[in-house]
Amino acid sequence: MFLLARRWLARPDAMFAAVLYALNPYHVVIIYWRSAFAELLASCLVPLLLLLVLRAVDEKWRVIVPLGLVLAAAWLTNAPAAVMIHYSLALLIVFLAWRKKPFQLLLVTGAAVALGACLAAFYLLPAIYEQRWIDITQAVSPGSRPQDSFLFIHTTDPDHDAFNHIISWVAVLEMLVIAVTAWMSKLWRKAQRDSFVALLGWAGAASLLMFPFTLFLWNILPKMQYMQFPWRWLLCLSLIFSLFVTVALPRWWQRGAVCALSIAVILMGWTRLQAPWWDNAGDLREMQDNIATGAGYEGVDEYLPLGTDSIAIDKDARKVTVDGPARANIDVLRWDAESKELAVEMSAPDQVALRLFRYPAWKVEVNGHEVETSARPGTGQMLVPVGAGMNRVRLTFVRTWDRTVGGWISLCSVTAVICWFLWRRRVKYSAT
Repeated sequence: MFLLARRWLARPDAMFAAVLYALNPYHVVIIYWRSAFAELLASCLVPLLLLLVLRAVDEKWRVIVPLGLVLAAAWLTNAPAAVMIHYSLALLIVFLAWRKKPFQLLLVTGAAVALGACLAAFYLLPAIYEQRWIDITQAVSPGSRPQDSFLFIHTTDPDHDAFNHIISWVAVLEMLVIAVTAWMSKLWRKAQRDSFVALLGWAGAASLLMFPFTLFLWNILPKMQYMQFPWRWLLCLSLIFSLFVTVALPRWWQRGAVCALSIAVILMGWTRLQAPWWDNAGDLREMQDNIATGAGYEGVDEYLPLGTDSIAIDKDARKVTVDGPARANIDVLRWDAESKELAVEMSAPDQVALRLFRYPAWKVEVNGHEVETSARPGTGQMLVPVGAGMNRVRLTFVRTWDRTVGGWISLCSVTAVICWFLWRRRVKYSAT
């Protein structure tokens, strides 16, 4: 943020803008109410995105690699934020290309997007391909759909509505401050017209997408609905909020007044609507005990294999049980995250049920021979067929083709980026 602000501001003002962005109201909500630290980490990429987009107007092709690195970092940090960052990039580039009219700018951006996807391919390709294993639409089930989180929306969940009202007042605060400071920054508007209009347009788009009448856009724009919460656009709006406050309010008492008002809104939400983070010490202790005892933690439905039901599973069940009438002597030799080994002595051929979901990447061998597993109806637990007598069962979570191909694409892309940096360094030293 400091580097971005230094394009227009003196060093002390740029430092204030950076501090204000780090401590803006939405970041406070992220930390104390949501604990969404991946999204918080992704916020550091938003100023870099804008900085590189503005540099692309002059530097063109030299921006491809840095911009591609930022886009790759977004995918690897927080997927919803990455979707937002890519849509923000498209909005900014279309505006600047229209103002400057360089077709080359669109090509540069396209190349950067492709490079970012290739660098993150070891994550992106499996994330795309392996969606067929699960029901990813559960990520936008009731409570997590965009229509459930527009500003000041009402649902059947009081806790959800209480938090939504806190975030709504934060959004209103930032929108009003941006509107007032945009009107006050006349000199900066004249000196940096293109940058000012681009930022104001970005702020307007981010603000409008938080209101219910834009639901049709959330439904038709690719992957937009997987941002889940429209108020996530505050991640971008907070950047513009910090810049406009610093530019339009040169006096420190004015900036202090904005900070005091922001604190007042946060405290109002804290005392009147919902206290930060509703889990208590007992809840945290229960989660810690579940990890220590091996009971595990409750996952989310969108990452469970198709046909499974985590609620129907007995949390106190043993790791391995017999699914039928046969008698068995079971010895768990290893039970690691990606490797499991069992010794199973059966009185008759039968199946053993594992406290494990049947993801396609699990390779199962019985006495050295690969076998086909099935899923228990209702729960989706893995069922492994075994014969009478002693059976050595080995399970290994293998790398599927999508992970291998994605890894190679990323490796080749990283190699290309390193070669580019070495070439740039050589050209720089040759010039001097």
